[in-house]
Amino acid sequence: MTGALATAVSWLFVPATKPERFTKATASGADVVIIDLEDAVAAADKAAARAALRAHWPPDPPVPVVVRINAIGTPEAADDLALCRELSPAAVVVPKAESAEDLRAVGGPVLPLIESARGLVNLAEIAGAEPVVRLLFGSIDLALDLGVTDDAALGPARSDLVRWSVVSSLPAPVDGVTTAIRDTEAVTSDAAHAKGWGFGGKLCIHPVQIPLVHAAFAPSAEEVAWARRVLAVGLEGAASVDGEMIDRPVVERARRIVREAERAG
Repeated sequence: MTGALATAVSWLFVPATKPERFTKATASGADVVIIDLEDAVAAADKAAARAALRAHWPPDPPVPVVVRINAIGTPEAADDLALCRELSPAAVVVPKAESAEDLRAVGGPVLPLIESARGLVNLAEIAGAEPVVRLLFGSIDLALDLGVTDDAALGPARSDLVRWSVVSSLPAPVDGVTTAIRDTEAVTSDAAHAKGWGFGGKLCIHPVQIPLVHAAFAPSAEEVAWARRVLAVGLEGAASVDGEMIDRPVVERARRIVREAERAG
């Protein structure tokens, strides 16, 4: 299901300690479900979380299910990885990814979570590592690591993730969570902001956020109408649409918008 991971927009976290939510999550409308063994699980509950995940792994899920393990190098990581080799999730989310060596230890498709200054500095080798499917952005942890409180200060980091994704022929990266669970305006604004930076999806912590994220990342009706007008003209001689000269980059942007609209349904 790595192809589905490349185009997924909404990524829903579910704590591994809540197995009753696993199947519900796969039917929530999320494009990907992330079962979490890391931040959502207290230190004393790690072994119980693994046992719950093993006993209640969703059979034949309709969407990709991935697992966020504990950070490579922590006491729990080896047991998490052993469980992942047993369950064969669509990919493994590696938190606090800081080197290609960390990712190679997984031994399968990897989704590095970039959430530290060291991870940013080593983005080139992380994005270029062979097991990497797509980059995820841990905006909250990164802000803590950098000591910043203004989200605007993370702009360069977002740009770096987008840039290295393009250079490494990866899909557009996935933006971090909005912690205000039911603040629809905040979720919509954050998702639109991420789309503007060049991200292709967003991490979610509650099902109520999923339709908001999908709507924010889907092209608007006006964008689709413009794209279809551009494609109708094409590159046949000198032409313009809405006062804009039509050249190859404009046509490619129009094609991308139409593809995104068709994918969004």
